[in-house]
Amino acid sequence: MRIIGVSGSTRKRSYNTALLGEARLLLPPNTTLEIVDISDLPLYNQDLDGAIPESVKLFKAAIRGADAILFATPEHNRSISAALKNAIEWGNRSGDNSWDGKPAAIISASTSPRGGVRSQLHLRQILVDLNVYAMNEPELLLGNAREAFDSNLKLTDERARAILKSVLDGLVAWSAKIRDT
Repeated sequence: MRIIGVSGSTRKRSYNTALLGEARLLLPPNTTLEIVDISDLPLYNQDLDGAIPESVKLFKAAIRGADAILFATPEHNRSISAALKNAIEWGNRSGDNSWDGKPAAIISASTSPRGGVRSQLHLRQILVDLNVYAMNEPELLLGNAREAFDSNLKLTDERARAILKSVLDGLVAWSAKIRDT
């Protein structure tokens, strides 16, 4: 099974990108996770639909080639980041919805105690419109992220690691269920 990880943060020391890195270490057998970088996607502009930038073509191909999506979303102003919204738009535009029918899971890390719950809820609303099947549980809402990672952005919170493993196992099972329907 091939999963792509999409971090909604373009920050170099992002807790959400670090979660995706940790996910690579906890994958079920016969599963891969490719983290796609959305930082080089231009701001979506409908005028570019006829001349799609190469970075967008590669991004859309990664989505189409994936069996499942793992979103890691920070919370910005009670919603998802502008970078993630932009990536979602590119995936859905230019003549095709590359997200269509994909199973997905959502994880988040935040320095606030709520762990990104509002960004996860908003992302779920957006994914409905894209026909993405977001898994409901288990879910990882990692609050107080500064305390859960060491200075090298290694996840040291064992409870969070166990939940992340459970999310990955659940995503593989969820993907099989979606595929078999």
